[in-house]
Amino acid sequence: MSSNPVAETVASLMPRARAELTELVAFKSVADFEQFPRSESEAAAHWVADALTAEGFQDVALLDTPDGTQSVYGYLPGPAGAKTVLLYAHYDVQPPLDEAGWTTPPFELTERDGRWYGRGAADCKGGVIMHLLALRALKANGGVPVHVKFIAEGSEEQGTGGLERYAEEHPALLEADTVVIGDAGNFRVGLPTVTATLRGMTMMRVQVDTLAGNLHSGQFGGAAPDALAALIRVLDSLRGKDGTTTIDGLTPDASWDGLQYDEEQFRADAKVLDGVELIGDGTVADRIWARPAVTVLGIDCPPVVGATPSVQASARALVSLRVPPGIDAAEATKLLQAHLETHTPWGARVRTEQIGQGQPFRADTTSPAYAAMAEAMAVAYPGLEMQYAGQGGSIPLCNTLAGLYPHAEILLIGLSEPEAQIHAVNESVSPEELERLSVAEALFLRNYAAS
Repeated sequence: MSSNPVAETVASLMPRARAELTELVAFKSVADFEQFPRSESEAAAHWVADALTAEGFQDVALLDTPDGTQSVYGYLPGPAGAKTVLLYAHYDVQPPLDEAGWTTPPFELTERDGRWYGRGAADCKGGVIMHLLALRALKANGGVPVHVKFIAEGSEEQGTGGLERYAEEHPALLEADTVVIGDAGNFRVGLPTVTATLRGMTMMRVQVDTLAGNLHSGQFGGAAPDALAALIRVLDSLRGKDGTTTIDGLTPDASWDGLQYDEEQFRADAKVLDGVELIGDGTVADRIWARPAVTVLGIDCPPVVGATPSVQASARALVSLRVPPGIDAAEATKLLQAHLETHTPWGARVRTEQIGQGQPFRADTTSPAYAAMAEAMAVAYPGLEMQYAGQGGSIPLCNTLAGLYPHAEILLIGLSEPEAQIHAVNESVSPEELERLSVAEALFLRNYAAS
């Protein structure tokens, strides 16, 4: 990369990038205001807005979205008649989970073993920095050859749909010829990858009630219906013996015909304990990119410490269902709801509540933007060809944008490769990936402008 002026500029900007990412990671911008102060998210939004203003963006605004959070918008005009590219990232982050499980504090960017650790370093505050680096490199080498719209979402991790609804209410705002979503990741460190498909998702709370109140397990246990046991039984019905997702009416046997994921590599990436089997059947790529997958995210019940010998009157859980392309998320939600209600035993009362939903996404990889990105990645990653992978995660905004702007090309790149451990403790970003992908994005914008 070193003989390329754009690459040289990005390399020279990396110390500044680290300093800025340190500032951005320090904001505890979890968009769950019961857990973290709203002021932390607002401060992060202002940081992004100030950064855009400093780069010469016009119309910089904090958009109050319908879910009560803020997205940051800015517009950088390019040459007359140029194409328009929308750059997306999000500044909100997942909660740090068990802070004691972090080797270094989650909201302090810390270098260790050649990686930068901190919540949001890869997902997706690093994506904000990646976009800024790409634009700065172009400005230092002849200018930005396209019109740029920049949007940084404030509640992507919550799945509450604020930006999607805002975009639907203001359809002209984010309209572009191409959209670069900076919230995906390479298949592995050093292998340039665009994400061609995303699983959608639905999230549902399920509550089981059996008694007017808890009862003494010695006096009543054995005949009194236990709500926690009923909940465990209905949750267990969501999987077959081998762990395959088995929701009535959902087909669990689709296959993936693109880049394959070696099983031993997956075990290493997922840090599966020795002797523990993977779940499901088919290839790993089938299971994580092409098929529905249910996960029990949490259960409300008495903790072990302090538990009393009681038959539980009520219990509830939060269930996530990942929905592959080809399945409508709204239909999958209905099937999940019906399954939970049908499989609840003993006539127990069951209530379900949908709390989030996003449609799956499939990109058109034959479009000119993909050719421009492949050419750019070949320069940023010398000797390597761009790969097409799926992603198990969900970015509902992709479908909103595809629906609003059917002519727009949508590309997904980013910093969330397996070693990043996004959503887990000790999340980190590879600075080499940040550097190379910033170069790739800058060269893509140049290639795309000329195409």
